[in-house]
Amino acid sequence: MSSAPPPPPGTPVTVVGIGADGWDGLTAPARRALTEAEVLIGGPRQLDLLPMPDCAGERVAWPSPLRPAVPRLLATHAGRRIAVLASGDPMFYGIGRALSQEAGPDALRVLPHPSSVSYACARLGWPVEDTEVVTVVGRPVARLAAALHHGRRVLVLSAGADSPGAIASLLVERGFGASRMRVLEQLGSPAERSCAGTAEGWAHPAGDPLNVVAVECVRDPGALRLGAAPGLPDAAYESDGQLTKRHVRAATLAALAPAPGELLWDIGGGSGSIGIEWMRTHPSCRALTVERVPVRAERIVRNAAALGVPGLRVVTGAAPQALAGLPVPDAVFIGGGLTAPGLLDAVWAALPAGGRLVANTVTLESEALLARWYGAHGGELVKLAVAHAVPVGGFTGWRQAMPVTQWSVTKEGS
Repeated sequence: MSSAPPPPPGTPVTVVGIGADGWDGLTAPARRALTEAEVLIGGPRQLDLLPMPDCAGERVAWPSPLRPAVPRLLATHAGRRIAVLASGDPMFYGIGRALSQEAGPDALRVLPHPSSVSYACARLGWPVEDTEVVTVVGRPVARLAAALHHGRRVLVLSAGADSPGAIASLLVERGFGASRMRVLEQLGSPAERSCAGTAEGWAHPAGDPLNVVAVECVRDPGALRLGAAPGLPDAAYESDGQLTKRHVRAATLAALAPAPGELLWDIGGGSGSIGIEWMRTHPSCRALTVERVPVRAERIVRNAAALGVPGLRVVTGAAPQALAGLPVPDAVFIGGGLTAPGLLDAVWAALPAGGRLVANTVTLESEALLARWYGAHGGELVKLAVAHAVPVGGFTGWRQAMPVTQWSVTKEGS
């Protein structure tokens, strides 16, 4: 053991990535950090990988739930040499994020180990940069649906032994039953093993809880094709008719201009299509939809899960009353209820400088209201008209959909 003096307050916490190969797979600096630590914090499985008496520090297992315990444990052991164990790369879906948020990046010394993604891509011969990664650790398996595109390769970070079976079921439900799956267990350890098959024929029993699932996506013949851009087919949604139709939806998302990390309010959610497709543009995009009809609110939840964004928050209630206390939006879409007293005023007040507002309507009354706001605040007022070719006897003609008036504006700084 090191005889180094105790560190002064503010000494960086060392975060050590460790793999299934345990102590044997650690670098010399990582071993030194663990042998010199006075406090060793990690999951029971990780702590059991450390040899005694080499690592003689006080061992503290993470409680459940883990995230709220981080500040308390750091405060309890402040001023001591702390080493925190993490699986693989601590900054890749690991404890490193929580530690950085609580202690600050300057208070951390991170010693990463190869992640399970690096190991899996090495075994499969897949370029890491061309491989989509989805985690279902503490998250719904439905998130995988947004990453399913024919010909793409996806690595799923499993939540446990039951994840492969749940993933196979989701692939079948979403029209990707022919996709090839390979489960890689205990990557990097002497007990490493794998099994393979198709999603529709998956019959392997639950195996080791420490696993990664590789998916080579194959869309079934006849399955609905969902692209990556806004404007999904209307048939992708369960709906009672309250749905922003495909071409208008694409134009609306273009006007809203989602960017990574931004939050959307979708007011008058209907079938939830605007909020759903906002979130599908980037994994970090967030949205909440406000819908006054409970049956429709439940339908929005189902649509969001089916299309891979189960994190969409649904607020059941009428605007503007239901907007009270909601987090500040980066953008707002109003697809219904424009003439509700005080709605536009409440939305405008909630928007920060630089926030965007897009409102659609098909009625003359709401169009007149948008014209007044356009006159007061500027922006862009457009009319969107879409016609579809339909049979007319033995010929073909155009059937005009109701034109949509759209106002879009960016709020200027005060």
